[in-house]
Amino acid sequence: MEEPIFASHQLTKRYRDLAVDHITLEIKPGQIFGLVGKNGAGKTTLIRMITGQTFPTSGDFTLFGQSGEANLNKMRRRIGCMVETPSFFPYLSAQENLEFYRIQRGIPGRETVNTLLRQVGLADTGKKKFKNFSLGMKQRLGLALALLGNPDFLVLDEPINGLDPMGIVEFRDVLLQLNREHGTTILISSHILSELANLATDYAFVDSGRLLEQISAAEIRAKCRDCLEIAINNAPQAAAILENAGITDFEVLPGSTIRLYSHIDDPQTISGLLVNGGVALLSINTHTSNLEDYFLNLMGGKQA
Repeated sequence: MEEPIFASHQLTKRYRDLAVDHITLEIKPGQIFGLVGKNGAGKTTLIRMITGQTFPTSGDFTLFGQSGEANLNKMRRRIGCMVETPSFFPYLSAQENLEFYRIQRGIPGRETVNTLLRQVGLADTGKKKFKNFSLGMKQRLGLALALLGNPDFLVLDEPINGLDPMGIVEFRDVLLQLNREHGTTILISSHILSELANLATDYAFVDSGRLLEQISAAEIRAKCRDCLEIAINNAPQAAAILENAGITDFEVLPGSTIRLYSHIDDPQTISGLLVNGGVALLSINTHTSNLEDYFLNLMGGKQA
């Protein structure tokens, strides 16, 4: 069994209030892990503990199977991170900025910088100064800096905040390529759920510092299937009628509601079947769910 890239146990950080509240979480090699929560949910605090920018109040965690501050600091050399907007020299080009950091960090090979610029789509910026970059270009240069040193684990805090739709697509494509071609494990925090849905393989949902759920994208897709949502007066009787008709792909929810995952385009047949069987049909509607719906339901209907 592969060692987790990151694993925490009852990890807690308290300032005046609890910012991270007893979180137990695991990130495995090769995952694109979406850390989901509204602003102030504890996402950045968790990332700051992973990257060594702040320390836990209690609990513990491992990186690449190692624990203890000395070992964690060694393992952090295998991490590339982008927390908030990276600092670059405004009057230097993308290449000059990266070259400065390459020399500062003692990373060999001048070609490294050109390779990274190609990787993030900034190879053609030439002598253009950083101060004249668009936000999308600045974010991609920040990503290139995070990739300096060829990290095994990439940690990104709200990297698509403020990007226009094209910038988001370009940034997403770079991350997918890194994961697919280099096997880079990625932790990305965001409250832009529609974009994470196109990227993440796994999710952790957090609210008020607490972990609500850790779940795979495949499991969410199974739970967010389109369906007919049927409100009736007698759910057990309705379920028996459906089963006697050979219809089994449904679930019974609290409040005399059934979600039927077949016959979505044929509600008339289903309603006729139930009414003829003596069930009072209160409503029947097509229900489409997405990642945002799932998160809001998980939070008990609170707005993100």
